[in-house]
Amino acid sequence: MARAAARADEPERPNKPDISGISPDVGSPDRAAVQRHTVRVLMTAQVVAGIGMGSMISSGGLLIERLSGSAATAGLATTVTTLGAALISVPLAALSRARGRRAGLGAGWLVAAVGAVTVLVAAALGQVPLTLLGMLLIGAASAANLQSRYAATDLAEPGGRAGALSMVVWSTTVGSVLGPNLSGPGEALAPALGLPGPAGTFVFSVAAFLAGWAVIRLRLRPDPLLLAGGPGTERRPAPERLGVRLRGALRQVTASPAALTGLGALVLGHAVMVSVMTMTPVQLAHHGASLSVVGLTISLHVAGMYGLSPLVGRLADRIGRVPVILLGQAVFVLATLLAGTSGGRQLPVAAGLFLLGVGWSCATVAGSTLLSESVDAAHRPEVQGLSDTLMNLVGAGGGALSGALTALYGYGGLNAAAAVLSAPVSALALYFSLRRRSTR
Repeated sequence: MARAAARADEPERPNKPDISGISPDVGSPDRAAVQRHTVRVLMTAQVVAGIGMGSMISSGGLLIERLSGSAATAGLATTVTTLGAALISVPLAALSRARGRRAGLGAGWLVAAVGAVTVLVAAALGQVPLTLLGMLLIGAASAANLQSRYAATDLAEPGGRAGALSMVVWSTTVGSVLGPNLSGPGEALAPALGLPGPAGTFVFSVAAFLAGWAVIRLRLRPDPLLLAGGPGTERRPAPERLGVRLRGALRQVTASPAALTGLGALVLGHAVMVSVMTMTPVQLAHHGASLSVVGLTISLHVAGMYGLSPLVGRLADRIGRVPVILLGQAVFVLATLLAGTSGGRQLPVAAGLFLLGVGWSCATVAGSTLLSESVDAAHRPEVQGLSDTLMNLVGAGGGALSGALTALYGYGGLNAAAAVLSAPVSALALYFSLRRRSTR
């Protein structure tokens, strides 16, 4: 594992990298300057495109419920969006490998914009299946958002990877906190466009996703993955090679306890967050909360996800990835306890949702960094795409089951089931930590 980590820190030297004359040496001042520029551009894209993601979080479930007339179908909005992210994560990673991060991330935001337009058309027609198709395409925004954090580590020094990654995660705060609060303006805008009230916020999503695409396509130069000398410089996007590389990526993860720990934290942490967050707007609405209150609660949740991430990143660089992963599991348990015992009271639900976001931040920042640095650089883009696919597949399952669990056992039962998912991650992290100590 140590040898793999060492190799991961040594960039491969492509024959003809498209890096606009920038020196590929690790210690080069030019390289450091490009890293700072890359992080700034990624942060800018996350800010503007995050508005599109945040605005649909609080409105997607309510729109499906309005169109279908059934509360049990509300969870489908998050389910299909998460499934869309899962389906497109690996293709985006393959596109990044073949043509660089600009191509991969830009395609994600553009597909999401097409999805938001589809939702608007479908909502005007009252078509539930077409609305779900649009939300499936919007999942590309989640995939691009997740892969942006990895782009921040392409040129980062080993001791600063978690910090760089966390800054990109943090930058989503501005747009994502603002986005849910557009529910009110969106509802006011909807009648003028002939749309159901919850569909109005998707107008803002279209503009935000297009802005994110423009920032990436125009400003992310030179491309960080190409400059790092990663597999993207090979420019061989042959489809038959993707399966081979994915199998190699899977072998890399299964052979490394560190990578498995990071992957477990990412996947199950995402499932906890998605399952509880999906049904919270419906729970609040059923207890008389207005759309503005629902939007504020989701904003607090998103602030917990992203707002403290720079602190989480520094902590992960200072005390280690595994302790921060364990901290996240403890916060998850506290969050689900607060929300699950709220009885529909708005303040405990809001506090629980905020802590749910903090737990997700710990699991995502520390888990992503641990996973990325524990595999060989040659397989890193595919491992990153594979991890995002698994995250979103499990999240989609959580979103799909959340409505049924709530119907059967109530919102408290849903939170209890989510809390149980922290147990295997904690066990895996403790096992890896004890094994690492015993081998020293």
